[in-house]
Amino acid sequence: MAANKRKSQSESGSMGSPAAPASANTQDEFQLSRLTIRIKLMALIFGLIGLSLFVMIQLVTYFYTDDMAANVQETNLKLANVIGGNVETTITALSQNARIVADAMVAGDQARAARRAFETDPNLIMVAVLNRQLQTTDSIFNTELARENKLNEDQLRALPKKYQSDLRSSFNGKANLINASPGFSLPILTLSVPFAGEQSDRIIVVVARMQTILTSFQSPGLAEVFMVNTSGLIVAHPDKSVTLAGKRMDDLPIVKNMAGSKFNSGQIRYEQKDGYYLGSFKKIPVLDLGIIATVNEDRAFAGVYRIQRRNIYLMIVVISLAVLVAFLFARQLVGPIRKLTLAARQISRGVFNVRMQVEHGDEIGLLTDTFNQMARGLEERENLKESFGRFVNKELAELSMSGALGLGGERKEVAIFFSDIRGFTALSETLRPEEVVEFLNEYFTRMVGCVNETGGLVDKFIGDAIMAHWGAIRSLSNNTEAAINAALMMRRELLEYNQLSARHRTTPVLQMGMGINTGPVIAGQIGSDERLEYTVIGDAVNLASRVESLTKHFGVDILITDQALAEVKDIFVVEKMDAIKVKGKARPVTVYGVLGREDDPDCPRTLTALRKELGIKFKATGKKADEFKDAKYESA
Repeated sequence: MAANKRKSQSESGSMGSPAAPASANTQDEFQLSRLTIRIKLMALIFGLIGLSLFVMIQLVTYFYTDDMAANVQETNLKLANVIGGNVETTITALSQNARIVADAMVAGDQARAARRAFETDPNLIMVAVLNRQLQTTDSIFNTELARENKLNEDQLRALPKKYQSDLRSSFNGKANLINASPGFSLPILTLSVPFAGEQSDRIIVVVARMQTILTSFQSPGLAEVFMVNTSGLIVAHPDKSVTLAGKRMDDLPIVKNMAGSKFNSGQIRYEQKDGYYLGSFKKIPVLDLGIIATVNEDRAFAGVYRIQRRNIYLMIVVISLAVLVAFLFARQLVGPIRKLTLAARQISRGVFNVRMQVEHGDEIGLLTDTFNQMARGLEERENLKESFGRFVNKELAELSMSGALGLGGERKEVAIFFSDIRGFTALSETLRPEEVVEFLNEYFTRMVGCVNETGGLVDKFIGDAIMAHWGAIRSLSNNTEAAINAALMMRRELLEYNQLSARHRTTPVLQMGMGINTGPVIAGQIGSDERLEYTVIGDAVNLASRVESLTKHFGVDILITDQALAEVKDIFVVEKMDAIKVKGKARPVTVYGVLGREDDPDCPRTLTALRKELGIKFKATGKKADEFKDAKYESA
């Protein structure tokens, strides 16, 4: 093989003249071709065009959204200022009207007070004058308006008492605006102002519909505008249900920011569960209220995102056109590489007779020619391995060809198996030599398949006998279990073979014996300098051979030793046999007949049932072991 390798290297070097410069030139040209395809086509198109367009779109989107966010914040602040001014104007007008009405009530002209109040402001429900004990001294009530809106008069009259803690500050000259809607079917406000001057012994309390104030909060744009007090309670909201509920908004970041701010106005960006918001606020100091205007960023920037998506689609179209042009331009370069890729995939699947036609005289052509040489070399190696594998195990062949199988032996714990066809000598005398070879080949094919399937290694064929072992090349989780599984598979294969033979009347019914032992052996390559053989030797091997010969004496097809049984307890159904003194052993050996696996529902449960299934005619002869001339054992 070393000579073949040197010859191959010599032939490869003879492609150019001189050899060394040709090799160097090939390397340089190959690198050049890779640079041309990868950098010019991939990096140039996707890197320059794609990256530049993408970065440009992202930068434009970023700066545009940044400017738009500032504009939205300014718009929110302006809106809050406008609505705050409207609210102050409305409250001021309501306060002035209330004072005129209160003066008329205190003067004793209730009728004029009522006309003045309810004709001037149709939203007024009640005007009352309260002393410091918060007792009503004078009042007028719009019974007709309360009836039209199905409002409970007693509840309305009880509002001053319900909110008395908030109303007391009006005795010190402060106006209070309260959302009194909870418990009613329409939004209602309660306003308290001092009767006269900053300090007064009486205050005026007004109960009115919130219709005029709520109209200011109905914004047609993207912004949501609402009014809260310093405690975070909703006073007015565009959503009627929120106003009626008197919902708390003190956990909202914009409300917290307004409550803690020293300034009368401000702007922040904050996060909620459904996204980010841009918010502005405007305080109304005389009423301890604040106007909040807020916009969801996703809604505000929806137009920007639509433009961004369109630009991305346009970028994809531009890149696609560029790729198409580049593909058409570089087709002559890419085509051969694609063919080489497909051919390489064929080789990866084990098809080595692939050859490529050299179409170009450049580095692509040189690569194609080199690929063909590689394919020929792999095909020759595979043919050698296939041929070698027919004489030895394929796993051994691969290890030997890769140099991983060294000389010498090592001590290992393995399971050893021997099998033999019963009456083979007499059978071969009744058949022609060609027929003997034909049926042996079919028999060995079936049996060797069982060994390979369970991870074993066929050591050698000895006439009609098979020697195999498990654990020499690679150890399994349970070498002995694998060996017995292989023997049970051989039992089924032999039954099937006998059924086919009986149907076609080709050969007589076959029976065989199998012996299995587990123990330490020396495993390795043994032989001369000219011929080596991988095998296992040791006392455990000799005992396995002798156990196989006991199968005929006990009328079973599979026997295992007690050493093997210790490795597979509770896995197989076994039948204990008589102790036998084997030649070469000082102590008797106990063997066990294997009926089948414990988890096999079809496993025979008695030795008699097994013999019946296998067609073994057994009758105890009463002879001693030493009466058998060819016996390898003695009675215990």
